[in-house]
Amino acid sequence: MKIDILGVQAFVAIADKGSFQNAADSLHVTQTAITQRLRKLEDFLGVTLVERTTRSIALSLIGRDFLPQARRLLEELGDALLEIRETGKAERGDVSIACVPTVGVQYLPRIMQEYSARYPNNRIKILDHASSAVADAVLRREAEFGINIAGTHHPELMTMPLLEDQYVLICHEDHPLAKRRRVAWRQLQPYPLIFAGQVSGNRALLDTALGANGLGLQSFYEVQRSSTAVGLVAERIAAAVVPRLAVQKGAYPTIRTIELVDPVVSRALVLVVRKTARLSPAAQALYDMIKARAVPPKG
Repeated sequence: MKIDILGVQAFVAIADKGSFQNAADSLHVTQTAITQRLRKLEDFLGVTLVERTTRSIALSLIGRDFLPQARRLLEELGDALLEIRETGKAERGDVSIACVPTVGVQYLPRIMQEYSARYPNNRIKILDHASSAVADAVLRREAEFGINIAGTHHPELMTMPLLEDQYVLICHEDHPLAKRRRVAWRQLQPYPLIFAGQVSGNRALLDTALGANGLGLQSFYEVQRSSTAVGLVAERIAAAVVPRLAVQKGAYPTIRTIELVDPVVSRALVLVVRKTARLSPAAQALYDMIKARAVPPKG
């Protein structure tokens, strides 16, 4: 059924303003237009809503009963249109993104603070996954885009370099290496280490980089998340090799972060999105905000 919004709007204006001319002025149309809109609505409904004489107007009994419903109809329509308009301007909406867990420790919080200040009505859902699951979440449309470790990606995905994240050694302040500013990888061989497990994208990257330099470190403990490694280090279990972003500043006062050199090994983080994706306005705003913080690769 076609709803005559203009007719309903005219009827409410006449009821509120008390005359056809005042109603026309409030809607910025002619009195003839108001009259035609009301007549069209009454013809469609088959009832008289406004009883008029040459000197006065009054709502019919049906008109008085219909007026609250007419007001509610216009209010609900106005609210719906406003919500759509705000969604189109990224002022309201839900965003789902996927990322490797360490991105949520240091990198994303600052961006989310800025985004939330600009778009306070928008909600963000973060899917913190292993690197392979980040790509899958984007492909399956569980997330509109993601932040992942650079590497070979599905042909339906495209990536954009975001930043380099260097691997570092973290240890308890009582550890023999705690006072060093930098340590060569070979110097780690005598010490028990916590390393990323085989499922982690960090492990494959480290194995490749160290293997190319003839280095082979044996881990005593394997974890799938760097946050677990940080917790174990804080309890003096062992030292750990983690991405620098995994260490939240000030969260563990007894943990020391030491640069690893000879060689310096880093992972590249990239923005991941489907090639055919059309991001929602809310997601596009967050994507652009992250993209604006991209650090060009060195060299």
